[in-house]
Amino acid sequence: MAGFRFLHCADIHLDSPLRGLSAYPGAPVEAVRGATRRALVNLIALAEEERVDFVVIAGDIFDGDWKDFHTGLFFTQQMARLGRVGIRVVLVLGNHDAANVITKTLPQPATVIQLSAKRPESVGIDGHDVVIHGQSFATRAVTDNLAAAYPAARAGAFNIGLLHTALAGRDGHEPYAPCRVEQLLNHGYQYWALGHVHAREVVAEAPFVVFPGNLQGRNIRECGAKGATLVTVRDGAVAAIQHRPLDVLRWVRIDVDVSACAQRDEVQGQVRQALEAAADQADGRPLAARVRLVGNSAAHAALAADRAALREEVRAVAAEAGGELWVEKVELATLPVIDRQSLRGRDDALAELLAIIDQAATEPQAGEQLKAEIEPLLTRLPAELRAGLPDLGDPAQRAACLAEIEDMLLAALGGTGGGR
Repeated sequence: MAGFRFLHCADIHLDSPLRGLSAYPGAPVEAVRGATRRALVNLIALAEEERVDFVVIAGDIFDGDWKDFHTGLFFTQQMARLGRVGIRVVLVLGNHDAANVITKTLPQPATVIQLSAKRPESVGIDGHDVVIHGQSFATRAVTDNLAAAYPAARAGAFNIGLLHTALAGRDGHEPYAPCRVEQLLNHGYQYWALGHVHAREVVAEAPFVVFPGNLQGRNIRECGAKGATLVTVRDGAVAAIQHRPLDVLRWVRIDVDVSACAQRDEVQGQVRQALEAAADQADGRPLAARVRLVGNSAAHAALAADRAALREEVRAVAAEAGGELWVEKVELATLPVIDRQSLRGRDDALAELLAIIDQAATEPQAGEQLKAEIEPLLTRLPAELRAGLPDLGDPAQRAACLAEIEDMLLAALGGTGGGR
């Protein structure tokens, strides 16, 4: 069986707006406009550059019904580019572009095959021993297990299952076309090309079950490099898969530890270092960053006094850092430094409570009493929750558990402190 290569992508969400960004002087506005279109152009360029034999798209090409024909026309133009160099495309519709969602239609090039929404359909690629099986969504909310009806693997061919699904469930995604991974593994196909989940995930490798993620992150929940998966097949088996980034703007969460900072200007220095490091890892792309200041810091009070000023200071630092950095949001999650020993020396209820914690952590008899009192309550929890709990009979585990309780207690009362 001769070898071939193909690109697997999903969740293009063409013309979907990037949300959560606000314009301010110096923000890379042009990088945001048309980001999903430019990511699709990057996909086409990659297919041409790598001379792939075909492209599979696992649903959610669009973001819902088109406002006008421009969205559909742009997609058709890009598919025609592939057709002119002999690259075929096989696709299924997902929940955002289901058969009952897109009310407008445009003819696609003959090199584009859209699989049926009525039943699973199988198509071959001329010149290659490959069969692609799949079914489009007929409606926006498909709760049936579509994969259960996919045909058996064709003997002597490389079989690809094209499916828009949440599998048994993924956080942040509707449970559409549910199925178990074991079901896919036992179906006899050599590769499952999935869509719907926007985070890249190699679910399994024997056979490969892959979510490529979306082409372009659209908000702060879709961080990191986004793109498509390049698959190389030799002798009827997957020889290699490679994630290829195609995004034009990248989202990133940046935690900046300011524990060692006593002044605002010191905080700015830490922010600058963190932003520069993030920019260095962005592959030359503009960044939309959410900056979160963390740690027990002597500068906490000064930072909390004027959060609007803090936001603008961070944005100013981003502008100085160079490159295209868009600070989407600044979160203040610092806490003041508390002298724990002075708290223990006070004559009040808090000092008494801390003394009880200390005693339970260090005195064996107190620890055994704590275990005896708490364990009957723990037995009421489900087994899967009990499995992850510390053994209160183990002095080290008990001490660690009580240390966490102390941290939570002091945080609730106004801050935790370093220096235990």
